[in-house]
Amino acid sequence: MNIQKNITILAIESSCDETSASICVNGKILSNSIATQSVHELYGGVVPELASRAHMQNIVPIIETCLQKAFPKLNAVERLQEISAFAFTQAPGLIGSLLVGVQFAKSLALSLDKPLIAVHHMQAHVLANLIQDPAPSFPFICLTVSGGHTQIVLAKSPLELEILGETIDDAAGEAFDKTAKLLGLPYPGGPLIDKYAALGDPLKYKFAEPQIPDLNFSFSGLKTSILYFLQKQTPEFIEENRNDLCASVQFTIIQILIKKLKKAVLQTGIKQVCLAGGVSANSGLRKLLVETGIKHGWKTFIPSFEYCTDNAAMIAITAYYKYQAGQFTSLDCHPSARAQW
Repeated sequence: MNIQKNITILAIESSCDETSASICVNGKILSNSIATQSVHELYGGVVPELASRAHMQNIVPIIETCLQKAFPKLNAVERLQEISAFAFTQAPGLIGSLLVGVQFAKSLALSLDKPLIAVHHMQAHVLANLIQDPAPSFPFICLTVSGGHTQIVLAKSPLELEILGETIDDAAGEAFDKTAKLLGLPYPGGPLIDKYAALGDPLKYKFAEPQIPDLNFSFSGLKTSILYFLQKQTPEFIEENRNDLCASVQFTIIQILIKKLKKAVLQTGIKQVCLAGGVSANSGLRKLLVETGIKHGWKTFIPSFEYCTDNAAMIAITAYYKYQAGQFTSLDCHPSARAQW
């Protein structure tokens, strides 16, 4: 492979509890490797100190695996020589986790005299929709839903993204996680709610839907509504009605999301609609988006499951466009836990 004719990105994602590396050549993903951390299951949530230590253990083998998958016929030295630039998640995320990825990318860039590209995690989620064909054309609307963020984004070009609405308090993913804990489900609880919801009645129980103006979201009131309802119930009631409770909670959250998305489409007139973020792996949300798209004449796009949750492929595809635009960063760049776009 001729490095002069190809833009080859090695990207690292380490914002939370998954260590991931990906190779992207001219906008095509050749490999995307992810190491998950099961230790957090013991604590019912991500423990930042344990997450950063696990990243330090995982990052070398996951990058080696990624390079081997992308360039199986080359030796270790030749594989690194193929790289045009090193990309990393700069923000937002757990600062200890981010530091591992940032410092490792810096070390590689410095030792090989290659440029660095810093990527915002939430922008990368949006651009995950460009990884596979068919991909949306610009402009498009993207509903980005994760454990820490809920946003409606207008993508005018790969590097021109505008937030039209976002949560003013808690994220949709947090509402799923909190409900799972209240129901006594093990971590991570979001996928389990999705699983049990498929067996229940989504209209069995009613929970509060916050009335927030414009395209912004709020999920704190919904969380409180669920909490107060469950506090009045016995453990036996919760166990016996688990499927219906999960279905009703999931239905409420999804309705809030889709209603705002429909409003965004009406306001912008843009009918190319995408989904992104970890919660976009939820089967109920994916199904309703497709159904809503058919009903209203939208063209909908949803990434494969491996590109919904935290992964380096989305960092790599974003870095590819930043490389073309000459948007590099310096060795004195720092990670940020809460940096805005």
